[in-house]
Amino acid sequence: MPKTFSEHERAYIKKRLIEEAEVCLGIYGVKKTTVDELVKRVNIPKGTFYLFYESKELLFFDVINKYHHQINVEISKRLDDMKEPLSPESLTELIFQMYQSVFSSFIYQLIKANELELIIRKLPQKVTLDHINNDDFNVEILLKQIPGADPTKISTYSAALRTVFLAMLNKQEIGEDHFNDVIRLMIRGIVIQIFRGE
Repeated sequence: MPKTFSEHERAYIKKRLIEEAEVCLGIYGVKKTTVDELVKRVNIPKGTFYLFYESKELLFFDVINKYHHQINVEISKRLDDMKEPLSPESLTELIFQMYQSVFSSFIYQLIKANELELIIRKLPQKVTLDHINNDDFNVEILLKQIPGADPTKISTYSAALRTVFLAMLNKQEIGEDHFNDVIRLMIRGIVIQIFRGE
C-alpha cells in the first residue's frame, strides 16, 4: 500500500524534486538525468517519485514552467515599474531583454543540445495544451496595458511570441552575427501589430 503524505510533506518533496531536477539538468542534461539519480538526491524511494510524476519529462517540464513563471513575474514587475507610458519601443526592449535572459539560463543549454524537444515530445497532449493556454493568459494580461490592442487575437499574439522563442533552436542557421538583430526585429514587428490592433 502506497505511503500517504501530509500536504506539507507533499509540497516539500515536490519542491525538492524540482530543485534537484534543475541542478541535474544543468549538469547532466535530459538523457543522462535518471529517476534513480533524482530520488537519491531527494532521499526518497523510487516508488515515491511516481506518486508525484508519471515520468521524468513531466518533472523537467515543471522545472521549465517554474522558470517561465519567473520570467512572467519579472515582466509584470518591470511593466509596473515603468515611469513612462508603454510604447512599442519600450515593450520591444522589455520582451527582448527577457528573451536574452534565457541565453544565460539552463533552458538555453537544453535548447542547444536539442533536449528541450525531447521533453516536449514526451509530454501528454493535455500538458502541452495547458501550457499554451497559460501563455495566452499571460499575453491577455499584457494586452490589457496596451491601448488599442485587439483582445480577440490573444492566441495569435501568444503563438507569435512562442515562435520567436523557438527561433532559438535555429540560432546557428539564422546566423549568430545577426541573431540578436533578427530577434529584436521579429519582436518589434509583433509589438507594432499589437499596438495597432492588427
